[in-house]
Amino acid sequence: MTSPQSPSGADSGRPVPGGPDVDAADQIAEAAADPEATAIVDPADIDPALADPEAVAEAVAPQREIVTAEGEALLEVSGLTVEFGGLAALDDVSFEIRRGEILGLIGPNGAGKTTCFNAITGVYTPTRGTVTFDGSPLGKIKQHKITRRGIARTFQNVRLWGEMTALENVCVGTDARHQTSVFGAIARTPRHYREERDAVDRGMALLEFVGIGPRAAEKASNLPYGDQRRLEIARALATEPKLLCLDEPAAGFNPSEKTALMGLIQKIRDDGYTVLLIEHDMRLVMGVTDRIVVLEFGRKIAEGSPRDVRDNPAVVAAYLGVPDDQIA
Repeated sequence: MTSPQSPSGADSGRPVPGGPDVDAADQIAEAAADPEATAIVDPADIDPALADPEAVAEAVAPQREIVTAEGEALLEVSGLTVEFGGLAALDDVSFEIRRGEILGLIGPNGAGKTTCFNAITGVYTPTRGTVTFDGSPLGKIKQHKITRRGIARTFQNVRLWGEMTALENVCVGTDARHQTSVFGAIARTPRHYREERDAVDRGMALLEFVGIGPRAAEKASNLPYGDQRRLEIARALATEPKLLCLDEPAAGFNPSEKTALMGLIQKIRDDGYTVLLIEHDMRLVMGVTDRIVVLEFGRKIAEGSPRDVRDNPAVVAAYLGVPDDQIA
């Protein structure tokens, strides 16, 4: 990542914190390169507005236009089927995600949750069925185009650029929304400078939003595991998604970390994002979701509120192994 040169990110048309008095990218780079330093920074030294949670929340709130009205179906999955060598990993699954909600997608191991995730985000091409997003079918478009359309995701296994700093990892995410051409980047056009400045401003705000602002100058590989998970979420949010898909974000967390993660996911939704969550931890799922879809052996067996799903005999049977003939 090169150091931005433009005086402010305000020209990009996005509300950002007040604008750093110093070159944030240079300060982060110096902290990361100094072998005597701890690489811990004070975000408020870079931009005093980062000390105000409300200013941070406003800076990272989604700005892109969304066709779907609040509470209506932002993503519709209809008859989704994914087969591998004739074996159906996902079989005729249908559900919707409403704008502004947190939807949980749960099920025992091998139920088809991640396959469904991958079919929605373009990793797998569905054998049959359709996925409609914000009023338009996704079809068979490539993953990077799905990201540009507004679907961002994290993965079961953390995927970060370990030798890059936390801030640099997040700035990579902002590239999904930049308009500078290859020629513009080589020529260092004014638009390129503005977008780089915007990337740093938004990157710092996102790191502060997810709770790891002071670690902006640390290499991603040196971060504690929980902070790496938060960094991956920040990078996904940097793409300005209409829908944020979290694939088992609490994997490997202790109870206190899971509680903190619940708060972060709720804060993300409260800031205006829509969230699709795959998670094995039922306490987390029941505590943070608005609705839940349950899969078993690739088929949907239940859908409803957390309370309805918790009391559903088919769901209890799927998790506890109750024989089918005992399901009421």
